[in-house]
Amino acid sequence: MNIHKSAEDYLEMILMLGEQKGYARSIDIAASLGVTKPSVSFAMKNLRENGYILMDESNYITLTEKGLEIAQRIYDRHKALTAFLIKIGVGEENARDDACKIEHDISDETYHAILREIGEE
Repeated sequence: MNIHKSAEDYLEMILMLGEQKGYARSIDIAASLGVTKPSVSFAMKNLRENGYILMDESNYITLTEKGLEIAQRIYDRHKALTAFLIKIGVGEENARDDACKIEHDISDETYHAILREIGEE
């Protein structure tokens, strides 16, 4: 499963919006990620064509099993990294922002060491 960071961000946001609102739409994704609606439309087309999402006739977006697996992996990393950064004294907002930056690139070894440190492994 080798997809780009931006695609991972879109999948993660679809998951997060689904948990928060019960649904995800392109306009919600654009607002949440601070990107343009045309950028989201282009990304959704690519994600749909590659089997990561489904869009219904009302333009509600859902994750396929393949998309959910990636989104959950990134979101779990985000939450664990945020918790770790807060634990070591980083403010909550900065911890969330920094977690977004490193959640895609951190090695599995480092990630699992962080999980052990925060007691989640």
